[in-house]
Amino acid sequence: MSGQMQIDDRSRSQRYYRHAVENHWDPHDIDLSADAGPLSAVDDEVFDQLRLFLARFGAGEQAVTEDLSPLAVRADDPADSMFITSQLYEEAKHLDFFDRYWREVIHPVEDARGVERSYPTEDRWFNDDYVDLFDRNEQAMHRLLDDDSAENRVRAFCHYHLTIEGILAQTGYYIMSACYDDSEYTRLPTLPGLVAGVTQIRGDEGRHVGFGMTKLKDLLEDGADPQIIHDTVNELMPMVHGIVTTVTGDFGPADSEFVEYATEKHLQRMQQITNATAEIPNVERLVALDD
Repeated sequence: MSGQMQIDDRSRSQRYYRHAVENHWDPHDIDLSADAGPLSAVDDEVFDQLRLFLARFGAGEQAVTEDLSPLAVRADDPADSMFITSQLYEEAKHLDFFDRYWREVIHPVEDARGVERSYPTEDRWFNDDYVDLFDRNEQAMHRLLDDDSAENRVRAFCHYHLTIEGILAQTGYYIMSACYDDSEYTRLPTLPGLVAGVTQIRGDEGRHVGFGMTKLKDLLEDGADPQIIHDTVNELMPMVHGIVTTVTGDFGPADSEFVEYATEKHLQRMQQITNATAEIPNVERLVALDD
C-alpha cells in the first residue's frame, strides 16, 4: 500500500504557518496606558490626523479579514490552507487591536478634550482612493469563486498581498515609526502602546507578504504572464499614493517622503517576484523599515 504525508514540511507555506504558531501574540496584552496622556496634549489638527490614520488602518484590517475567504476556499494544498487559516486569524487580531485602541485610548482622550466621541467607521476618514482600492481588492478576491484561473490568482495576489500588504501597509508602518515612535517632530506625540501593537502586526504581515510573493513567483514559473503583475500593480499605485499623502499634515514628514517610500517598495517587490534568480527575503527583512 502506497501513501504520502498530508503536509510537505519543506514548503514555504508550512514554514510560514509554523512561524505564525511560534510567534503568537495577544492584542489585549499590549500596554496602552502611556498613550492617552501625550494625546490629550496635542493640538486638534494632530489629533484629527491620528484618528484618520487609525481609522484607515483598522478598516483595512477589517476588509482584508473578510476578503481573504475566497482564497481559503480555493486553496488546493494542505499547507496553503493551514497558512491562510492562520492569516485569517491574524487579520482578525489586527482588527481587534485597532478597535481596542479606539475604545481604550481615543474615546477617553476625546472625553478629556471635551469633544464628541467619534468612531472609526465614519465616512469622513476615507477618501476616494482608499474606497476604490479596497473595492477593487474585494472584486479581485471574489472573482476566484467564479473563475479560479491562474491569471485571476495572479491578480488576486497582486491586489491583496503585494499592493495592500506589501506596499500600502508597509508604508503605513514607516509612517507610524516616523511620526509616533519618539519622533523628531515636536508637535507629534510619542505613543509607545500604538507602536508596540503595530510592531507585532508588522511581524505578522511579513509572513503574509512572503506567502503572496511566493505564490506569485510559483505562478510565473508555471507560465503565468508577468505583464499581468506589472499592469495590475501599476494601475493600483496611484491609489496608494493618494492614500499615503493624506495621513499627516504639515507638522510631520513631507508627503513626498511617503510617496517615495511606497514607490521604492513597489520596485523592490516587483524585482523580487519577477527576477527568476531573486530570492524572497525572510520574514524580518520583508518588513524591515530601513530596507
